[in-house]
Amino acid sequence: MSTAHVAIVQEPPAILDLVEGVRRAARHIDAAAHDGARLIAFPETWLTGYPAWIFGLAGWDDAEARHWYAAFLRQCPSSDSHELDPIREAAARAGATVIIGMNERRAKDSGTIYNSLLTIGPQGETVGVHRKLTPTHTERIVWAPSPDAVGLRAHDTEFGRLGGLICWEHWQPLIRQAMHSQDEQIHVAAWPDMTDAHQAASRTYAFEGRCFVLAAAQLLRAEDVPGQVRDAYRAGVGPGTPETGLWFTGGSAIAGPDGTWITAPLFNTPGIVHAEIDTDQTLAYKHDLDVAGHYARPDIFSLTIDRSPRSSVTWINHNEDDAGATKEDKRTG
Repeated sequence: MSTAHVAIVQEPPAILDLVEGVRRAARHIDAAAHDGARLIAFPETWLTGYPAWIFGLAGWDDAEARHWYAAFLRQCPSSDSHELDPIREAAARAGATVIIGMNERRAKDSGTIYNSLLTIGPQGETVGVHRKLTPTHTERIVWAPSPDAVGLRAHDTEFGRLGGLICWEHWQPLIRQAMHSQDEQIHVAAWPDMTDAHQAASRTYAFEGRCFVLAAAQLLRAEDVPGQVRDAYRAGVGPGTPETGLWFTGGSAIAGPDGTWITAPLFNTPGIVHAEIDTDQTLAYKHDLDVAGHYARPDIFSLTIDRSPRSSVTWINHNEDDAGATKEDKRTG
């Protein structure tokens, strides 16, 4: 039997505050690990928060939208930034694998943001970065789609094959099949909230992939949102959102490979959801259903995925020295 102690952090994020978000993440990793967790998951864009205001600030040449995009961008780190070191140190201290949803700046001085899942290993190392392939609706105003499928992969860990997808990627059949083909045993489904549809998608993924699904959803209160952006954020959450109280109600839960909840959704309260899972069950349940294996029909259907790295700019003979000047620059400068 191969068991793993897994956990989902359902604690309020620090909206538009990277330093505080990193501090909270490290504290929550310590707390989850103290109670035995060795795989710890956070919801979609938990680090610096889900930018819900974009749904209400989608007009052309909107000065307020530009203002908040710039403020947001300043709080988004690159995935290799030293600003994330306290999270890496907490993972190493705990000997735990951490998957955290983050708003990832493409590079230190870039103006582009990805919706990403960063996987950190038990020594604090980067295991992988998955960037959301297709942002949804007005999310495309603030997040760029991943330029490639480099991060669309499952990783070998001490407790089995681990992967993750973000929000409505779980409704895209080809993306699901790409992940199922890699024999995931544990999958992190990262959500901003846990609607009935998101519950259905999480449980369906578990059943279809014959894997455990950690469905991670945010809990957010009105008072967690900075006052200056609160009205725009509230409008973006949706009609009927109260002025005070809970705006995202959580609902984090863990599903087994038969598609049933093994921990029921935790609504309306902060906390850390824990479970002990036996990843050998993922093998047993493939006795009757393996959608990328014996239950597939490769003689009729095929799926091709291009994992080639992509960039909008390709440098040829770009040979820089430590000072950042090319050899040609030094000869002609």
